[in-house]
Amino acid sequence: MAENTPNTDQEYRSKLTDQQYRVARCSATEPPFTGAYWDNHDKGMYRCICCDTPLFSSDTKFDSGTGWPSFYAPVAEDNIELAEDRTYGMVRVEAKCKKCGAHLGHVFPDGPKPTGERYCINSASLNFEKK
Repeated sequence: MAENTPNTDQEYRSKLTDQQYRVARCSATEPPFTGAYWDNHDKGMYRCICCDTPLFSSDTKFDSGTGWPSFYAPVAEDNIELAEDRTYGMVRVEAKCKKCGAHLGHVFPDGPKPTGERYCINSASLNFEKK
């Protein structure tokens, strides 16, 4: 992990806001249309809130109408870990930061071309680095 990446739960709690901690470390979901980046149209890189790994480029961001930042592809597939999520009586695909395990959101098969995927990501799991 990066030099400034927390290693313990206590370090994450001191680095992150309550909302960021609940989402990134406890797999919560922020309410739609409330996050900092759902309507962000600036060019740049979206990075993991916990370890600063580059996750998504603004070049793959699109308006899904869901109220969460949505991307059709990660900046590098090796930076994202996908896992089956059976919470709340649903079967979904959870997206996590492969480097630190932070919960990012979920992936759905209803995105635009060229991938047909929609990475529905919580703003609270991201930092945005403007170009």
